[in-house]
Amino acid sequence: MTARRTKFYLDKVNGKWMGVCSGIADYTGIDVTWVRVGAVLVTLMGAFPWTLVAYFAAVYFADNKPSGLYADRDDQKFWQGVRTNPTRSTRDVRSKFRDIDRRLADIEIYYTSRNTRLADEIDSLR
Repeated sequence: MTARRTKFYLDKVNGKWMGVCSGIADYTGIDVTWVRVGAVLVTLMGAFPWTLVAYFAAVYFADNKPSGLYADRDDQKFWQGVRTNPTRSTRDVRSKFRDIDRRLADIEIYYTSRNTRLADEIDSLR
């Protein structure tokens, strides 16, 4: 079974301590430095025991990130976009497919129509 790309994983390869902040950064697409700064600020602003509880709960319940989860950087960006806004992602994919379909239809019309210039070009190649 392949790993789900829409699931939260601990990223221990890029992590400093247990990989929670780097996992959050990978899941959301935010730079890991900002996630770490945010975690420290939330902890210092009065949520001290609860941030540690949440941190260790994430360590306990989350799985480690499988190696080779993404094919390349574009694949990683695509899945981060799917996680943040699935409706927009499906709309973007449908839009790309509509554009490809429209372009293919234009090509088909161009090649199947009675285009004398194209027929002359093909005959000159023979």
